[in-house]
Amino acid sequence: MTGEGLFDIDEPEPSPAVDRVGATVPEARRVAAPEARRVAAPEARKVAAPEARKVAAPEARKVAAPEARKVTAPLAARMRPRTLDEVVGQEHLLRPGAPLRRLVEGGAAASVLLYGPPGTGKTTIARLLSQVGSRHFVALSALSSGVKELREVITDARRRRDHHDQQTVLFIDEVHRFSKTQQDALLGAVEDRLVLLVAATTENPSFSVVSPLLSRSLVLQLQSLTEDDVRELLRRAVTDQRGLNGTVTLDQDAEDAIVRLAGGDGRRALTALEAAADGVVGTGETVIDVVGVERAVTEATVRYDRQGDQHYDVISAFIKSIRGSDPDAALHYLARMLVAGEDPRFIARRLMVHASEDIGLADPTALQAATAAAQVVQLVGLPECRIALAQATLHLATAPKSNAVIVGIDEAMSDVRAGATGAVPPHLRDGHYAGAEKLGNAVGYRYPHSDPAGVVTQQYPPDALVGKDYYRPTPHGGERTLRERLEKLRRAIRGR
Repeated sequence: MTGEGLFDIDEPEPSPAVDRVGATVPEARRVAAPEARRVAAPEARKVAAPEARKVAAPEARKVAAPEARKVTAPLAARMRPRTLDEVVGQEHLLRPGAPLRRLVEGGAAASVLLYGPPGTGKTTIARLLSQVGSRHFVALSALSSGVKELREVITDARRRRDHHDQQTVLFIDEVHRFSKTQQDALLGAVEDRLVLLVAATTENPSFSVVSPLLSRSLVLQLQSLTEDDVRELLRRAVTDQRGLNGTVTLDQDAEDAIVRLAGGDGRRALTALEAAADGVVGTGETVIDVVGVERAVTEATVRYDRQGDQHYDVISAFIKSIRGSDPDAALHYLARMLVAGEDPRFIARRLMVHASEDIGLADPTALQAATAAAQVVQLVGLPECRIALAQATLHLATAPKSNAVIVGIDEAMSDVRAGATGAVPPHLRDGHYAGAEKLGNAVGYRYPHSDPAGVVTQQYPPDALVGKDYYRPTPHGGERTLRERLEKLRRAIRGR
């Protein structure tokens, strides 16, 4: 394959066939009827004297040549794939017979929701789809467009279909940022295939896209680029005429550094390469080494959205790593959250919940450690509280595990909701008021401290729940001893 990978750079090329309100160029030119062209009378045209017209000489016009414009575009934009064969990554969508390849090569008409991380090619795929046949491509960003812009595109799409038999591909970047009303405005046009919608989102469309639009679209999930994919992008960009054209070379350590910084994001990799190349060329050198990369890119941007999928994915991985007793993975995910700017109070709250949910009485000090860390977060704050959070994380990750606490309370609540309550046994009822004894309340209650063993045989639960065991200690950690003690306690209490 040739070319670069897939990048989400929303830099739509100006269409020569449409203006802002959708008029074709020939139709727009008709506005300049003879009556209107009178403005350009000989007297007015005198402004364009020979001396002034020299500005438009061929030499000056070269500045506006495509080649000149391309030089100023970012490296990632210049290296955008032009065909499927230039695409790197996403083999699951591009292999023969795969959905994306059928859409691009077969010319199938279906609206598509492209779901995946940044820098994986959502915009590129949209452009490739628009190249099928004579489709007209329009790009909008949900960050800067609304219902008004959508209606303008739909009106133009209807005119193109009715008068020119041309289909419009509407690419909407960050579609998850559209409100429900804005997304609903697309339904009719998508349903009638007035527009072929290609919507890109970094969020799970099941949660961020309205159901009617979701059901009318083919959802394609893009994956982060592999390390080999990123290396291929870098090497092509160094040698390709559209890229750096061999003006610099990239040594192995520098390549490794950029691959690590990219984190599967092709655009980020090429942006880092371009910054490093600019720095090297500026010093008169031709070899990009790891020092040049570090000088150009001070720190990898952690892919993490506190309101999106990454927020929930990383905290989920954090908790599951602690539950799985892997302290190293837990520290990694903790670091990702902290570097990305996650609220340390949120992390502390999750640690406290986890201490009871997944450790419980297997290590009663786990909750104390989590609570202490939360107090440090409150009293000290960042950056120092990261140490307390790390200590609590390591305590919980290495502690013996038990979910007996949460299982017990959830089973008890489930029974209560199902109606398994029953009356409180009379001897346990409140007897601190006049007339309580006449009602039988507290009569016959046995005070455990009056017994030398501190435990007496006595019914505590309602009649329907006698013998029901909610708390079942595990053989892990402190619950091993507790389980043996609990068996003796139950025998003594139940008189068995």
